[in-house]
Amino acid sequence: MDNLDIIFAMPHPDDLEITCGGTIAKLVKLGHRVGVVHMTNGEPTPRGTPEVRARELAAASRILGVQQVITLPLTNRELMDGPPTRYAVATVFRRYRPRIVVGMAGHTPGASPDHYQGQLILEGARFYSQLTKWDDRFEGTPPHRIDWLWYRPVAMGAEQDHWPATFVADVTDVYEQKIAAISAYESQFDEQRLARLLHRIRARDANDGARAGFEYGELFALPHPVPLKDPVGHFAGLGPLISPAYPPRSG
Repeated sequence: MDNLDIIFAMPHPDDLEITCGGTIAKLVKLGHRVGVVHMTNGEPTPRGTPEVRARELAAASRILGVQQVITLPLTNRELMDGPPTRYAVATVFRRYRPRIVVGMAGHTPGASPDHYQGQLILEGARFYSQLTKWDDRFEGTPPHRIDWLWYRPVAMGAEQDHWPATFVADVTDVYEQKIAAISAYESQFDEQRLARLLHRIRARDANDGARAGFEYGELFALPHPVPLKDPVGHFAGLGPLISPAYPPRSG
């Protein structure tokens, strides 16, 4: 089975596309092997069925171009951090052996409590993935140490988090793929609901992008400072953050 470079894992179908669909599409375009994990199938909901949601997440994944899509049989609405859920996610990590895993971060008291539980499960599973003498809990898969953990902070969390470091991925050239992937979830977002959602998403991504000199961007947080072996080379390759407000006149 082929290894993956990076795995994005969140509780429900549509969480990944809404929060970081642009980065997923961008990494695929850059040639990285990308996998996504939906911890639950997202059902029951007032608007969907398991069969419909499965078709929608498959369509969204095709739009983004991901190489591996996994939906775990964990229980929506009752998703809780604990050994069984950590085993399930860690087994995926041990099987596909990514260098980086990405999850949502933050409390969403006005939305599903699954979101924060998903963060805790991801953190626990990352640690469990490397444990030895426990292979029977992970379907016989061998231990794997994951180098990096990225967070995608929730847009409207209950708290103001202060991260040791953040970075912004430029998703301008793949942005319409993100919009199309979100729009694939027709059971969850009728025309009016989709329009409101996309308005908020475009506003957030435009703001994140503008802070780094991009048209659209997605901000990620790290639990530690960013290591740079060549700081001058890194920043020299980026060019100016923002173009001058008054460029020189020609002629």
